[in-house]
Amino acid sequence: MQIADKTVVAIDYVLKDDAGEVIDSSEGQQPLTYLHGASGIIPGLERELTGKQVGDELQVSIAPADGYGGRNDGLRQEVAHDQFQGVQNLSVGMQFQADSNAGPMVVTVVEISDATVTIDGNHPLAGMNLNFSVTVRDIREATQEELQHGHAHGPGGHSH
Repeated sequence: MQIADKTVVAIDYVLKDDAGEVIDSSEGQQPLTYLHGASGIIPGLERELTGKQVGDELQVSIAPADGYGGRNDGLRQEVAHDQFQGVQNLSVGMQFQADSNAGPMVVTVVEISDATVTIDGNHPLAGMNLNFSVTVRDIREATQEELQHGHAHGPGGHSH
């Protein structure tokens, strides 16, 4: 069976930046399981996996446009400390959900000064080339329930 829309796919992966530093990995965990064609993974990786079979291994570099997009400097801003009232031990790297004109978004604290806190609404991997080493572990037809819900169920997927 080949990877195609409406198949549930399980992959092992290692994700590295351009310097070769590991950003994320499924090593020591369940494979990542997703419903192909349902936007469960970044578009560039989904495109590269289309047509692959169980046991296939690939090395792919995904440009920002096919990953998490380019960086948008307009999503970085300084806010007053009082915007974080009640937060104990505010530190760089903490993430919060914030309301924006486009709806809820996740922001990351990237800098703290005496006067302000700098937050960034970009995805942490925005603007980066994403270098994947992937092994296809399993492919199966999606169930009707998975197709209706738009995601894989069971081990490595979503459970209700």
